[in-house]
Amino acid sequence: MEYHRRQLAGRDLHPQTLMMGFGYDPALSEGSVKVPIFQTSTFVFRSAQHGKEFFELMSGLRTPREGEQQGLIYSRFNNPDLEILEDRLTVWEGAEAALVFASGMAAISTALLSLAKPGEIVFFNAPIYGGTETLLMKVLPRFGIQGVEFPGSATPEEIAERLREARAMGRVAAILIETPANPTNDLIDIAYMKELAGTLTDQPGGAPPLMVDNTFLGPLWQKPLANGADLVVYSLTKYVGGHSDLVAGAVLGSRAAIAPVRGLRNALGTMSDPHTGWLLLRSLETLELRMTRAGENAAIVADFLAGHPEVERVGYLGHLRRGSPQADIFRRQCHGAGSTISVYVRGGEAEAFRFLDRLRLIKLAVSLGGTESLASHPAGMTHIAVPEERKRRFGLLPNLVRISVGIEHAEDLVEDLRQALA
Repeated sequence: MEYHRRQLAGRDLHPQTLMMGFGYDPALSEGSVKVPIFQTSTFVFRSAQHGKEFFELMSGLRTPREGEQQGLIYSRFNNPDLEILEDRLTVWEGAEAALVFASGMAAISTALLSLAKPGEIVFFNAPIYGGTETLLMKVLPRFGIQGVEFPGSATPEEIAERLREARAMGRVAAILIETPANPTNDLIDIAYMKELAGTLTDQPGGAPPLMVDNTFLGPLWQKPLANGADLVVYSLTKYVGGHSDLVAGAVLGSRAAIAPVRGLRNALGTMSDPHTGWLLLRSLETLELRMTRAGENAAIVADFLAGHPEVERVGYLGHLRRGSPQADIFRRQCHGAGSTISVYVRGGEAEAFRFLDRLRLIKLAVSLGGTESLASHPAGMTHIAVPEERKRRFGLLPNLVRISVGIEHAEDLVEDLRQALA
C-alpha cells in the first residue's frame, strides 16, 4: 500500500522521512495531513460477518487470508493512533511488529508474564532500573517466578557460570538485560548474551528469548535486534516521547516473538491510549534532531565534569578506555554515547545532595531523555527500595548523581554545573 511505502525509485527511505507519514492514509481521515486523535472506545462493524472475522483474527483462531488485515474492534485491542505509531516504531528498529503500552513497566511486566510460568527463572543484569528490580525481586516471586541476577560488570565467564546456577534452579524462561545499565552505564554484550541463551536449547521449550531494555540509548544509538535480541522494550516516556509530558512503553520484535505478548496485552488491558499515541506520533517526527543535539551536549558536559576537581569520576560511554572490554562492546554494539551521565562527586550523600540542591538550570527530577536536563540521586530516589547491600555490590553508591542532558545550550549547562560544584 502507498502509505506503507518504504522505498522511492528503488532506494530505501530513511527513518527520519518515514516518520512524516508512514502507516497513515490521509484519505481515510478527510485528507488531514496529520493523524487525528481517534478518541473512541469502540468501532462500528460493516456487518455481523465482518465483526465475527475481526474477532477470529484478534483471538488467534485463524491466520489472515491473503491481503486481509485486522479490522478495528475496540480500543483495548487496537486503535488507529496506536497502530500507526506501532508501524513507525518498527522502522527505527527494523522490527516486524511493535506493541505500545501504558508505561515502560507495563511493557516489561506484560512481556515477562507472557513468557514465564511458576517455577521458572528470569535471568537479568544488576543494577537495573529500580522499577524493574522491584518487579523481578518482589512482585514476580508472588507468582512463583524467580529473578536471578548477574553483575553488569561481570566477565563473560562469570556470567556463564551464573547462568548455569540459574538453570539449576529451574527452567530459564527469559533473559532480560538493560544496556547500558541504569544508572551506572555498564554495557552488556547483546551478541554474547544471545550466544549464552543458545546454550540452553536442551531445556524444555528450548533456548530462552533475549529481551533488551533499550531505553538508555533509544532507537538512534543502539539497535538490539540487529545484535541478536528477540525482543526490545522501551520506556517511550524517555527519548521517543522526549517532552516529559506523557508515560508509555513498547515491545518490539518478530511477529512470532510478539504474538504471546499481544495476547496477554489484550487480556490485561495494558496498552496505551489514543491521545498518548497521538503525542508520540508528534514526537517521533523530531526524534533524530532531539537525540542528536542532546548527544552533542552530553559530550561537552561529560568532558567538563571529568576535569573538575570535585568530581571523583564520570561514567560516560564516550570516555571508555580504548582497548577495554567495555570499549569493545561499545564499538560493536552502539552508534552513539547517549546523553545520560553517571557522576560520582567527591564525598558521600551529603555532598551529592548539596550539589543537586545548588543546580539552577538543570532540574532536580527523575526520568531522562527529555528536552530539558534533569539530575537525580539514584540511591535515594529511583533505586531507594534496593537493599543497601545490593546497592553497594552493584555500584549504587551514595555519591552517585545521574544527569540526563537535554537540548539547552551546552555553555549554559556547563556554567550551571560549575557554580553547583564550586
